[in-house]
Amino acid sequence: MEKRLAAEKQVRRVSLTVPPERAGQKVDTLLRKELGLSGTVIRRVKWLEDGILLDGARVFTSCRVEPGQVLTARLSDPERRSGVVPAPGPLDIVYEDGDILVLNKAPGVLVHPGAGHFSDTIGNFLLDYYDQEGIEADFHPVHRLDKGTSGLMVAAKHPHAQEVLKNQLHTPAFRRVYLAVCLGSPPAEAGVVEAPIGRAEGSILARAVTPDGLPARTGYRVLRRWGERALVELTLETGRTHQIRVHMAYLGCPLAGDFLYGAEDPALISRPALHSWRLSLRQPVTGEALSFTCPLPADMARLL
Repeated sequence: MEKRLAAEKQVRRVSLTVPPERAGQKVDTLLRKELGLSGTVIRRVKWLEDGILLDGARVFTSCRVEPGQVLTARLSDPERRSGVVPAPGPLDIVYEDGDILVLNKAPGVLVHPGAGHFSDTIGNFLLDYYDQEGIEADFHPVHRLDKGTSGLMVAAKHPHAQEVLKNQLHTPAFRRVYLAVCLGSPPAEAGVVEAPIGRAEGSILARAVTPDGLPARTGYRVLRRWGERALVELTLETGRTHQIRVHMAYLGCPLAGDFLYGAEDPALISRPALHSWRLSLRQPVTGEALSFTCPLPADMARLL
């Protein structure tokens, strides 16, 4: 009984008290214009008993409102559609609210379940965490990190937050800054790599700079050089697969430990030396500016 009540308390809703100037307008209009919900989200919740309520009673989206009435909409998933199976595993939660979680992902952990990894990914661990905490939510990743990459990533708790944050990607509202240890150094102290990325010929995994690839742009700044290594800060302006790894190799300074685009060296580091260290975004419901940083993990710090 206590578990059931805890789950009920963690259903995420948004609400609006109808202002006088909105009198007579349709519920659908207020959901879109005032609460910022998309047509997709509205269609998803309007069939639920508690999906859209006006003064606590279920209403159709065509209903017209009166001043002072309270309109609420459910954001939480009533059912899980992702197909991800909950499984226990470690999560390093940097920040959490009713709409999002910011995680510090460990290197070597996949974000999404896939072939050979059905119960040992961030998706599995998150759903288990939701179950343990009585949170009604499904797996709604906003962006991804490669298996070997460590550091900050954000996951949404419901489709509305996921949709809003995905629309922020590659805009000033959502910025991702990485740290990498490179073997060799970029040609300048700072610059931008603008080179299209496509599939490497003859490989199903590797990417390469190709004339017919998708546009890709990475900003870089050298923070420190020592010997044949460099610590480089990198800012993603697009989000192509392996973008940083491909662009650094293209400049002649592949990431330390990068088996695919450089040289594998387990004695040096067991994975590509890449860390998502700064993440900034707008909270998807309130619009508040949020910013997080995460220090280098031990394996990369040793390279310095």
